[in-house]
Amino acid sequence: MDVLSDALTVMRAGQPHANRHELYAPWGLRFSGAQGAGFHVVLQGSCWLLPPHDGAPIRLGAGDVAFLYGTGSHAIADSPTSSLAEFDPLRPNVARPGGDGDPAVVLCGAYQLDAARAHPLLSGLPPVVHLPARVGHHLSLRAALDLLGAELENPRPGSAALMPALLDTLLLYILRTWFEESAGDPRADSWPAALADPTVASALTAIHSAPDHQWTVAELAIRAGLSRAAFAGRFSALVGRPPLTYLTWWRMTIAARLLRESDAPLRMVARQTGYSSDIAFSAAFKREYGIAPGRYRATARHADQPSTPTSPVG
Repeated sequence: MDVLSDALTVMRAGQPHANRHELYAPWGLRFSGAQGAGFHVVLQGSCWLLPPHDGAPIRLGAGDVAFLYGTGSHAIADSPTSSLAEFDPLRPNVARPGGDGDPAVVLCGAYQLDAARAHPLLSGLPPVVHLPARVGHHLSLRAALDLLGAELENPRPGSAALMPALLDTLLLYILRTWFEESAGDPRADSWPAALADPTVASALTAIHSAPDHQWTVAELAIRAGLSRAAFAGRFSALVGRPPLTYLTWWRMTIAARLLRESDAPLRMVARQTGYSSDIAFSAAFKREYGIAPGRYRATARHADQPSTPTSPVG
């Protein structure tokens, strides 16, 4: 798998969901943001996004996408001064507050992503990713939005199976669009630049495709087409850790997920994460998590435990 797909797989904590809202001014909805990440897409009309922590309101026009990750409660409304009603995810289709003013049609959705398992790829996201509609831009993202909007407006046989796949597709296109647009922005986190850099991206792809391989810096440098020193310096600058340190972190992240979600014996977990012996694997795991893998497995499903080692800087 690639880095972005792996990052989302590790962080996933449940199924995504979405609803289509037709609202008439004045109206306002507050969202708790407790599920990890959310999005709002304006299909018709316009509205205001009221970010968390008293951030400046952001106007969203038709076709605009707003993605929020790890930001807490926020709201959308026809006006920054409108009163807000709490959105109830258990009763998404109850009547909405509103009047007889200008209408807005908005898609609102949430992804259950565990911030405790955050890959550094996502840790650098801004509080709000705003992707304004622009003619001729983001065509794949627009196609995903059209499919999702049509399915929500007119559910048909198979909708229950289609919705999670469409929502996952939308999330990937939102993130891919932001990474591509941020790659050349010096103010952005270094990870967009890492994914856009062919030399670093090739090494990351190799690591994620075969985490059990006995990678060396020299071998990764050959794949990147750079000298060992040049590659190591470039990788560290963009990713935030040296190549083999990142490799170990990713192996331990995979190991923790296998321990939480499967009954695979330790020797198999060790083998899948590049360790030839249980002893070497256990030592590496304990260095990262401060707990032996067997004990981690016994307690992780019943208590709050760190789900990943300390995220690499960047």
